[in-house]
Amino acid sequence: MQEDILLQISNKLKEVRKNKGVTLQEIADDAGVTKSLVSQIENSRTIPSLPVMLGLIKALDIDLNVFFNDIISKTPGENVLIRRKEDYQPFTKENAKGFFYQRIFSKQFKDNHIDVVLLRLEKDAKRPMVKTNAFEFKYVLQGSVEYTVGKNKYVLNQGDSMFFDANELHNPKCIDGDEVLLLVIYFFHDPV
Repeated sequence: MQEDILLQISNKLKEVRKNKGVTLQEIADDAGVTKSLVSQIENSRTIPSLPVMLGLIKALDIDLNVFFNDIISKTPGENVLIRRKEDYQPFTKENAKGFFYQRIFSKQFKDNHIDVVLLRLEKDAKRPMVKTNAFEFKYVLQGSVEYTVGKNKYVLNQGDSMFFDANELHNPKCIDGDEVLLLVIYFFHDPV
């Protein structure tokens, strides 16, 4: 199955970096960006600007033609995209314990990028408060969660949803049962 080009690029970046034994910090230092930004790019949480992308590829010491050689675009006229459960891509985020993500769908629409993710949150899950350069929609598929956004706390139960500007510090906490399952849709702002 052909995947979205941005998702292919982020996966390729991570694959090449790991195959070369380069750490997130090493590539960040060589490219003149932060470790956090590299992690967000590799996990399709943010879209890099062209200079940042080229800097990362250069830091990996790989030819541009080789890097982009097997990146494929959608076939013209193909209007339906089906993702099978086995195609969902697990990913992790730095400094997060008990947060398990699976990317269902990622797509660039003109100047906007959307990312659809399943988030399984364990009872004792922990991470620092985070910001994301996106609007976020959360739908509780299972369990109950307390969501802190800025200075406010919101309790959401199965079937509840919320939408907010994720540039504000935020964090979820499982408050009922062994885990919470959330459908998360990120509507990313302008690229970094």
